[in-house]
Amino acid sequence: MNNNQETTLSTNHLLDIRTLPVNDITILLDTAKSFKEILQRPNKKVPALRDITIANLFFENSTRTRISFELAEKRLSADTIHFSATGSSVKKGESLLDTVNNILAMKVDMIVIRHEQNGAPHFLSQYIPVPIINAGDGTHEHPTQALLDAFSLLEKFGYLKGLKIAIIGDILHSRVARSNIHLLKKMGAEITVCGPPTLIPNHIQELGVQVHYNLIETLQWCDAANFLRIQLERQNIKYVPTLREYAYLYGLDTTKFKSLNKKIVILHPGPINRGIELSSDIADSEHAIILDQVENGVAIRMAVLYLLGQKNKIPVRA
Repeated sequence: MNNNQETTLSTNHLLDIRTLPVNDITILLDTAKSFKEILQRPNKKVPALRDITIANLFFENSTRTRISFELAEKRLSADTIHFSATGSSVKKGESLLDTVNNILAMKVDMIVIRHEQNGAPHFLSQYIPVPIINAGDGTHEHPTQALLDAFSLLEKFGYLKGLKIAIIGDILHSRVARSNIHLLKKMGAEITVCGPPTLIPNHIQELGVQVHYNLIETLQWCDAANFLRIQLERQNIKYVPTLREYAYLYGLDTTKFKSLNKKIVILHPGPINRGIELSSDIADSEHAIILDQVENGVAIRMAVLYLLGQKNKIPVRA
């Protein structure tokens, strides 16, 4: 991995996909491919970020994203510290900026943050002099999830331009949907969103996507379908009559899948509500690349950490 113009990001942080240039996306996907090859070796560890300290600040519950970042950091030989809002000074009223500045005083080189408030990573980037990686902010964006989804699709199909992708489910509350739409549109894919009218944001067509409300018609159109978890924890009112009705109309099971006149690829960012978005036989079938997404998440996050370290002149070893 050479430190030259073609392999250097234009940004000092990874805050969102909306403002990320196409060239940066391409660099990240290409670099992830190299790290994916490294992860297939018996010795999966490289010294690229040795002696670098990364703080994982998770103000919101997470399993997959947190573990994926932790593993990516370990594979790059970084030192890590882990922060959870539970039991911390945040509960005593300490501000986000004070919390982060106190951690930086311990000589941290990079920050990964997940926060329930939209824009929290962007706010920090205005005051904090180290690279910041957004691991999900509120209902705004989840950039590394979009990158790993695109990487997984690229592995499966070999291309993104012209690919027909459906994003199905709770679009309204999904940061994954927003980041995926921004990234896949930039890479030339066609996007349709599908779900109950109450869970489709107003004016989403302005992002260049089609909107449909019939699941079977949407699946007949697409090459790949990304099913989203219905996020009950973010809903302060009832958006669907019952989960049973939601599953009947927008969940995918074997009967519906067999009714299609084509085979499609199934994605899901996890965790899956089995029997609601996807039946177990679909989630575990050869048509689903859900575990590929999980595996690819480590390679993508290694690429993000490595390239931001390189960009910010943190001592990075090739």
